[in-house]
Amino acid sequence: MASILAPDELGPTVCVGEILVEIVATTVGDGFRDAQPLIGPFASGAPAIFISQCGRLGGRAAMVGAVGDDDFGRVNTDRLKRDGVDVSAISIDPEYPTGSAFVRYRKDGSRDFVYNIAKSAAARFGWTRHVSDLINRSGHLHVMGSALSMPSAREVIDKAVDVIKSLGGTLSVDPNIRKELRLDEDTERRFAKLVAAADLLLPSGEELERAAGVEGEDNAVRRLLELGVKEIVLKRGAAGATYFNGQGERIDIPAFAVEEIDPTGAGDCFGGAYLTCRRLGMPAQDALTYAAAAGARNVTVRGPMEGAGTREELDAFISATERRS
Repeated sequence: MASILAPDELGPTVCVGEILVEIVATTVGDGFRDAQPLIGPFASGAPAIFISQCGRLGGRAAMVGAVGDDDFGRVNTDRLKRDGVDVSAISIDPEYPTGSAFVRYRKDGSRDFVYNIAKSAAARFGWTRHVSDLINRSGHLHVMGSALSMPSAREVIDKAVDVIKSLGGTLSVDPNIRKELRLDEDTERRFAKLVAAADLLLPSGEELERAAGVEGEDNAVRRLLELGVKEIVLKRGAAGATYFNGQGERIDIPAFAVEEIDPTGAGDCFGGAYLTCRRLGMPAQDALTYAAAAGARNVTVRGPMEGAGTREELDAFISATERRS
């Protein structure tokens, strides 16, 4: 199963969207109405987690977004640089602070978030010369649904899709639209258009049906492939993942058995690893194994991208970790 994605040699994978710090409650419970101990800041934001994993795995990777001229911003840019990510198109906002997300886990494993995105630097970037230069030398665009809640990101994504596709590049989409992020009708239409243009779709759970607009897994997969999506990788968490393509091929893989410490970022690391492996020429089966390892390894460490692995680290993890039956 040769990759349908533009090869890494064509240019870096670019991700556009929110760059945040994440601060995590160390107690389990509901919300933030009581004083409690917190840990962080951790570099975060779904697009940043994704692109961090791309860079750590050895793919060419770049990020478009914005941070404040503050320590929280430097936490992110320093981390992305260490992971091999091109940060030339990340703008530094002199007036607004870096975006933030406070996270607390409930007993059932679900999460409460308090975001500051709309009134932060995270939502204040646009199509600059640096962004244009980057997009015009890129080979792949990855879009997170969460980024569509920001007008600035929508503007950049619209232009970037057209440019990268015209250069022979490819597009992947991770729906990643949390219940806290409400999209208006125009943004929902834009989301549907992106899905139809995607070469690779990376949904989790019920996001598959939302992206397809129909109910039932089989119906959703069939509909998405009819729309023109070339590959679908459905992330199932502890139940593993499933690959589908337009030739009727299906691959099911089990998850790795690990003790979960912090599940935030697992799906982003999974997606970043899968995409990078495919762009580096790996067959789908091998890419799925690395993706499952990346997601599983990340949950064993506190912090949304602290467990993102290099090729060597993931090889060691795969050799040492059992798969779920």
